[in-house]
Amino acid sequence: MSSRPAPLLPPRLRAFLQRVPLLVPVVRFLRRGPLARDRNLLITLCLVTLVVGGLAARVSTEWFSPSLLILVTLVGGLQLRLRSLAVLLVAVVVALGYIALTLGAGRVGLGLLVTIGFTAVLAALMARTRGKLGVQGLRGDAMLLELRDRLKSQGELPALPKDWGAKVVLKQAGGSSFGGDFLVSMRDGDNLEIALVDVSGKGVDAGTRALLLSGTFGGLLGSVDDFLQACNAYLHRQRGDEGFVTAVHVRINLASGEYTITSAGHPPVVKFDSGTGNWQVASAKGVVLGVVPDLHCEPDSGVLRKGDALLLYTDGLIEQPGRDIDAGLDKLLGEAERLLPSGFRDGARALVNAMASGHNDDCALVLIWRP
Repeated sequence: MSSRPAPLLPPRLRAFLQRVPLLVPVVRFLRRGPLARDRNLLITLCLVTLVVGGLAARVSTEWFSPSLLILVTLVGGLQLRLRSLAVLLVAVVVALGYIALTLGAGRVGLGLLVTIGFTAVLAALMARTRGKLGVQGLRGDAMLLELRDRLKSQGELPALPKDWGAKVVLKQAGGSSFGGDFLVSMRDGDNLEIALVDVSGKGVDAGTRALLLSGTFGGLLGSVDDFLQACNAYLHRQRGDEGFVTAVHVRINLASGEYTITSAGHPPVVKFDSGTGNWQVASAKGVVLGVVPDLHCEPDSGVLRKGDALLLYTDGLIEQPGRDIDAGLDKLLGEAERLLPSGFRDGARALVNAMASGHNDDCALVLIWRP
C-alpha cells in the first residue's frame, strides 16, 4: 500500500496563497525548466549585487562594503554555469560603476578592482571546469574524494586467519592522495589472491588511470583463471599509448601455505626463509602488460611455512636517478634484515621510509607472513 507524502503547507494556507495575484505564475516560472536552479540562483545573486551596490552608494560603505561583491562572485563561480556567471559579472560591474558615479571614483580603489578582477577570473575557471564535468557546486570534488576513498578501501587486504599476518604501505609522490600504485585483493575461503599494480608516471598524473584500472582489475581478480593474461587482453584492446603497466599476482592457499607468483614486468618478489634467515628473490618474470597480445609469464611457486614471509613492492622503492636497479634491490634486501628485530608489522613502514628517503616517487609495499 502506497501513500503520498504530506504536503509542505496546510491545505487552507495553500488555497489562500493560490488566490494571491501573480503568486502562482511566479512560482511556476521559478520551477520551470531543467536549469531552474541555476536561473533562480542567478536572479538571487544579481539582486544581492544590485542591492549591495545601491546601499553602499546611498547608505554607508562601512556597513555595505563593495568588497562584499567578492563573496558574491565566488559563490557564482562555485554554483553557476559559465553563461550565468557572465551575467552576474555584468551586474557586479554595474554595481561598482554606480558606486563610483555616486561617491566618486576614489571610493572604489584600484586594489578592490584588482581583487574583484582576479576573483572573476578564478570563478570563470571554476565554472568552466564544472561545465565540462557536468556537475554543480562542489559535487565534482566530492566525487573525486569518493573515488579516492574507494581506491583506498579496495587496497585493504581482506581479513586473514589468526595464524597469518599482513601489512600494506602505500606512499604517493609529493604527499598526494592519488598515485600510480594500487592494490587489489580478494579472499574466497582458504584462497587469497593479491595483485600489486604500478601505472607509469607518478602522483596525480598517474592517479586518474590508476582509478580506472583498479576497478577493472578488481573485477577480474578471482573471476578468471589467468589474471594477468586477462588484464593484458584488456589493456591491449585500449586505444592510444598511455604508458606501460606492470603487475605482480600472488595466489596463496591459507590452509597449506602454498603460493604461486606470476609477474608482468614487475620488480621481483622476495621471500624470507625462516630456516636460513635469508631473503631470496623469486624467479617469476614476464613482459609488461598491454605490449603484446599474448602474454607469456614464467611463474614461481613454493610454500610459506611458520616464520616465512613474502614481500611485494613497486619499482619506486628500489629505483633512484643515477642508481642501478640491482643496487636498489640489494639495498632493499639489506634493509629488510631490519624487519626481524622489530617484527614484520612494525618494520614494514620503516622499510618504506628508509628506501623512499631522498627521492619523490610512488611507493607500495605488501608484506604477508606466517607468525
